[in-house]
Amino acid sequence: MQAPGSASTPRRPRNLALGLVDSMTARIRDGQMRAGDKLPTEAAIMSEFGVSRTVVREALSKLQAGGLVETRHGVGTFVVGTGETTNFRIAPEQIATAREVIAVLELRIGLETEAAGLAAVRRSEDNLRAMRKALASFTTAIDENGDALAPDFQFHLEIAKATQNVHFLELMTYLGTMIIPRARLNTAKVAGEGRRDYLRRVNTEHENIVNAIANHDPEAARAAMRTHLANSRERLRRAHEAAGG
Repeated sequence: MQAPGSASTPRRPRNLALGLVDSMTARIRDGQMRAGDKLPTEAAIMSEFGVSRTVVREALSKLQAGGLVETRHGVGTFVVGTGETTNFRIAPEQIATAREVIAVLELRIGLETEAAGLAAVRRSEDNLRAMRKALASFTTAIDENGDALAPDFQFHLEIAKATQNVHFLELMTYLGTMIIPRARLNTAKVAGEGRRDYLRRVNTEHENIVNAIANHDPEAARAAMRTHLANSRERLRRAHEAAGG
């Protein structure tokens, strides 16, 4: 019988995957594989390193999470960076609690308050129509007891577009619908009111933002957006404290 830990003792798949990650990372960082290079196929990696497809896929997943590679479906996996710097990322598991959602709302207050001010100065009539269309969709969702999450996010996305600054739009697009608190928590319950009443109040806050943007009033737009997001933050904070958080 082989002694535990001897050379012929099979390593666990997790260790094999981490070893493969280390090997691939070293190749990327020493320049053997550069940004834009396509990685070998899964079969080729399996053959070279003597590991299973499961191990290869776990390793590629870790490399992707670390910002070193990206997989383009139907094309392959490509090197995108060296991993020397940490890419900004908010994973779904990072916004699973009230405290974590509050942290994202604090980020949004800084980002979207300024976006609203810029939108008030730079918005076009097309931008304004798109915001109002999102508001109308939100109202329809309330009246029909439908899903108001998509039009809520679309509304905020249209404001980012109206800044005419692609970086606001790209960051909001990256964050996606997970930035809307009720995508993670039952915010109507947190607020202590019915869903429809809660959403109507949210949409009234949206209307205040649009009115300020329509009036080319950047300070009013900033104030309306800050109030809207701060209200959500404070409701969650009170509920979190009441629960002993």
